[in-house]
Amino acid sequence: MTDRKIDYLVHGGGPLRGRIRVPGDKSISHRAVMFGALAEGETRVTGLLEGEDVLATLGAFRAMGMRAEGPADGQLLIHGVGLRGLRAPAEAIDCGNSGTSMRLLAGILSGQPFSTTLTGDASLRRRPMNRVITPLSEMGSRIEAAENGRPPLQVHGNAQLRGIHYALPVASAQVKSAVLLAGLFADGETCVTEPAPTRDHTERMLHGFGYPIRREGQTVCLRGGGRLHGTTIQVPADISSAAFFMVGALICPDSDLVLEHVGVNPTRTGIIEILTRMGGRIDLLNLREVGGEPVADIHVRSSRLTGIRIPEKLVPLAIDEFPAIFVAAACAEGETVLTGAEELRVKESDRIAVMADGLQRLGVDARPTADGMVIRGGPIGGGEVESHTDHRIAMAFSMAGLVAREPVRIHDCRHVATSFPGYAELARSAGLSLSVEEGR
Repeated sequence: MTDRKIDYLVHGGGPLRGRIRVPGDKSISHRAVMFGALAEGETRVTGLLEGEDVLATLGAFRAMGMRAEGPADGQLLIHGVGLRGLRAPAEAIDCGNSGTSMRLLAGILSGQPFSTTLTGDASLRRRPMNRVITPLSEMGSRIEAAENGRPPLQVHGNAQLRGIHYALPVASAQVKSAVLLAGLFADGETCVTEPAPTRDHTERMLHGFGYPIRREGQTVCLRGGGRLHGTTIQVPADISSAAFFMVGALICPDSDLVLEHVGVNPTRTGIIEILTRMGGRIDLLNLREVGGEPVADIHVRSSRLTGIRIPEKLVPLAIDEFPAIFVAAACAEGETVLTGAEELRVKESDRIAVMADGLQRLGVDARPTADGMVIRGGPIGGGEVESHTDHRIAMAFSMAGLVAREPVRIHDCRHVATSFPGYAELARSAGLSLSVEEGR
């Protein structure tokens, strides 16, 4: 990651038209690397997201003895070391900006016979990790953290972890996954019960690697001591990345855009349901299954949006897409109300506070609350907004610039590459008037 500051400057215009394919799903890409490393034999991955977050995960496993060829053009060949084949890294593992890397690695490293330090950039070091530290400690791992459970984390592994039954206090796919990954190395059965459904890529991938799991209602369980077998993983396009283009096409007049080969796992499609409830014209075409994940082409046309009260049950199914949803709400008639989304305050930035501040700077009536936001739609003016080095904030405001009355400058967008390499070029190809400039 370069320290050079990058700004986006967006001029109003559009429309967004054509057929585009956004990069591979970040959540699935992370897990493909992790499971491939822990499997016996070779795992071939196509469609891998070559963003900096996923490359941080890949670098971590290479530092622990995994060999891999690539990535090149989304293709990666992993030579797995098996569940007990990792070696202690020579130095601390740098997770960069990736909370997924750190939380899931904490689970895997909890079951190793060595100690490891997990660190990251300044943004990641501000993010609390207590929600993974607590259950992993119950399993027998000893994890030391900085003040208030923040990184760096020193994970003192325990080759004799014990299985637990853990009820998640807050719905979180990352915490669920960390506990299940630790459970691979634990004696007995490990179960996680969710208060609400979250993305299930970990469970699907365990099945794909031949590891038995069982689900009963909101509880998923596995028994330690099994084996993962190398396989082939086809990573679909990331719905979280597609979300920005979906919103841009909905709010910009005369837009007609198809997003190709997007993963539409039902634990990830809250964005589609929310935008459809607001009046968005969104159709799923060519529905199919690829590598155990449902995939579709998403056809989006400009629409007249109306504000809604977002059902809390949809919040975990759209947690990463709310920066884009907030922009849609700013362009909708009437009021949109979000509650039950405290999780947004501990992402790469406090996404409630940061989005509210940016929308207000553009003249939008956006009122943050403890667990969400109230937005009254209206015209979007121009101005300057801060991304707070959060890639999703930067991309969300770039789409707001489509319909702004004056140019919109978004400061410090260098972290967009963590999840969406080539974003500016793809956005321009679809019709967004976006220029990349040296930060001021």
